[in-house]
Amino acid sequence: MAASAKTFVLYPSLGVGHLIPMVELAKHLLRRGHSAVLAVVDPPDGDPASAAAVARLAAANPSIAFRLLPAPPSPDPAAHPVRRAHDTLRLTNPALRAFLRSLPAPAHALLLDMFCVDALDVAADLALPAYFFFASAASDLAVFLNLPYLYPGLPSFRDTGDALVRCPGMPPIRAVDMLVTVQDKESDLTKVRLYQFKRIAEARGVLVNTFDWLEPTALKALAGGVCVPDRPTPRVYCIGPLVNGGEASGGGEKRHECLAWLDAQPEKSVVFLCFGSKGAFSAAQLKEIARGLESSGHRFLWAVRSPPEEQREFPEPDLDRLLPAGFLERTRGRGMVVKNWVPQAEVVRHEAVGAFVTHCGWNSALEAIMSGLPMICWPLYAEQAQNKVFMVEEMKIAVALEGYEKGTVKAEEIEAKLRLVMGTEEGGKLREMLSAARKMASDAIGDGGSSEVAFARFLSDLENGSMENGGCNN
Repeated sequence: MAASAKTFVLYPSLGVGHLIPMVELAKHLLRRGHSAVLAVVDPPDGDPASAAAVARLAAANPSIAFRLLPAPPSPDPAAHPVRRAHDTLRLTNPALRAFLRSLPAPAHALLLDMFCVDALDVAADLALPAYFFFASAASDLAVFLNLPYLYPGLPSFRDTGDALVRCPGMPPIRAVDMLVTVQDKESDLTKVRLYQFKRIAEARGVLVNTFDWLEPTALKALAGGVCVPDRPTPRVYCIGPLVNGGEASGGGEKRHECLAWLDAQPEKSVVFLCFGSKGAFSAAQLKEIARGLESSGHRFLWAVRSPPEEQREFPEPDLDRLLPAGFLERTRGRGMVVKNWVPQAEVVRHEAVGAFVTHCGWNSALEAIMSGLPMICWPLYAEQAQNKVFMVEEMKIAVALEGYEKGTVKAEEIEAKLRLVMGTEEGGKLREMLSAARKMASDAIGDGGSSEVAFARFLSDLENGSMENGGCNN
């Protein structure tokens, strides 16, 4: 029997990168006849770009109700952004509680971003089922759940370099590839993250933006309960891939010029380089990338941002100054350089694109998988070095650039990896793997697929009230 229509309140963490996956989840709920309300924290010190993104997403998705929750100012404006964000979310609990109580009819469940752990207290007060929506890989989830128990017995990751970190049931990870925010064991940042990771296990379940074929090792560890040694592991529902289908972000927008350029390129001939809204390189690294692209001989589409230290003075990059002299002219016939932004979801699905140089963000990886697009990993921040490990070594859907952990990737390495992916036997095997992954991803979200079955099970568990928050994964 189909589950009755329900109302879900979705609660993203701060920042556009956390909001966009929640919008995709809301659209997924709407397609299945449910209602979705996004409760978005509105801090007094919020950045204009985030506010504009909320407005843009709300305008583009009129069927989703967006509600802003006023947040008090951070008690310590000088604290690290991770600490400030954590405090802001905690202090927004009264506004979240008041909002949930004000709904005309009670919500059926609260769906939380992985960092909104203190909202579990609001859910408990209101006897409201609480689930997390984990927008990254199940492999990350398995590691994060275990870290609060494993790390106290280890030295700081920053002091152990290439030493291997072994989480139960998971492949080993170099200490240097663990999260940037947990590198110093004694830091306030690490304490915040370990607190957040430990509380995830208090939820009734975790919806994960992945599919079971892609991550069997992690799912076995999670199902076996080895990640959380002192309490039941919440049930995990693999409901992905949930990604933007390539549609523009708002109605009536003009088609980006890069898409017209791609229309004129041969099939699978273009290397696409895009590193997200935070993907800004030093001027020296930009020149290395340009030299590598030029030497490779391949066609390319490259989104360039000003170096971090120049973005306030030069929000639009000065390409003639930042790139090698004559580069734009010499590569004019086979390359396109775009300032700041391209519509990534549309580009990765374009038939002219044959490889994707990516920062290893999970949403970007899923977009590439859905397009059968081989990836070259260049981790830049946050969880991405860890994602690189799983994507390259466990899932085998990407190759990695050497030197990223030291801060600079040389032109010769860029050239070599582009040639490998675009023209060698190893690159051919990578394309075959991505072709298989694409089919399995499509099957997972199709009628009767594993992700559809998992989502139906989530609704059934919610309908039947079969588990309290913190219930067991079996």
